[in-house]
Amino acid sequence: MAAVPAPDTGPDAGAVWHYGDPLGEQRAAADGAVVVNRSHRAALALTGSERRAWLHSISTQHVSELPDGAVTENLSLDGQGRVEDHWIQTQIDGITYLDTEPWRGEPLLEYLRKMVFWSDVVVEPAELAVLSMLGPRLADPAILDVLGVGSPPAESTAVALPGGGFVRRLAAAEMDVVVPREQAEDMRTRLTTAGVRPAGVWAYEAHRVAALRPRLGVDTDERTIPHEVGWVGSAVHLDKGCYRGQETVARVHNLGKPPRMTVLLHLDGSTDRPATGDPVLAGGRAVGRLGTVVDHVDLGPIALALLKRGLPTDTALTTGGEAEVAASIDADSIPPDTGTGAGRLAVERLRGGTR
Repeated sequence: MAAVPAPDTGPDAGAVWHYGDPLGEQRAAADGAVVVNRSHRAALALTGSERRAWLHSISTQHVSELPDGAVTENLSLDGQGRVEDHWIQTQIDGITYLDTEPWRGEPLLEYLRKMVFWSDVVVEPAELAVLSMLGPRLADPAILDVLGVGSPPAESTAVALPGGGFVRRLAAAEMDVVVPREQAEDMRTRLTTAGVRPAGVWAYEAHRVAALRPRLGVDTDERTIPHEVGWVGSAVHLDKGCYRGQETVARVHNLGKPPRMTVLLHLDGSTDRPATGDPVLAGGRAVGRLGTVVDHVDLGPIALALLKRGLPTDTALTTGGEAEVAASIDADSIPPDTGTGAGRLAVERLRGGTR
């Protein structure tokens, strides 16, 4: 079927939204295998003998000793600990590759180059295309034969492809094929010939939202700190040296809970859809903001939202903006209470002992 382009006003402008059957594509992603062309993502390549130690010193993740084939998430924060950049980082064949949101490619490149100083590091744009595959059939022999690998890589690892590029495993049912741009269409065609169904970014976004995975600039705003969106652990290492914004990360971890939390909302499907950035209201008062809004094949209309931490799960919510839509919090999406931080506990003990 003919490709339907993603909305021009959204973060995936220029990509394929769907191929005429968006819910069918999601069903195929759940039951079989689909390939989503996400080549609009920006990619960078870091070379030089000091690239890992240098990147370790200016980012949130522990990457100074990443072995070849390692895959991780990473962040750059501002001085107040607020998220500026998020990327997927892949270490392969002596090169460190970063891929990020399309609109953050140039700013990230500019920032990294400014931070090089005298280190043996070169940062360049990389002409790579990301093809994301979803589904339980990613280990089918026909698919592996197209890729030229004997088995899928383990989760959070990557292997080089014979013709250039690499394949990385992000989760049990998610794998990225990252190839030179001039090879992307040929690779996609070969995968579809092997039985992988083409799907648009709608299917990918529905998968991501249901998995509670936030997206930079969509599910985050200018105030977001890593703790609010579940990036501590996956993209932030709590036991590493100094980096910009570390004081906020440590303070929130040790002394208190973040002011907001990321949750999954179920939306009333009988009305118009609200939009990313719309306020979320409780009793007419703003208690958060809406992130990605998407129709899911099984869950119906859903959204990620940044809400005031501690908001009761049964709070009646509506969205603001042009569309007023009833919403409810998915109880299973509430972040677990990790207990009182060590710093907060020490303060409380001290106060108790002075009474």
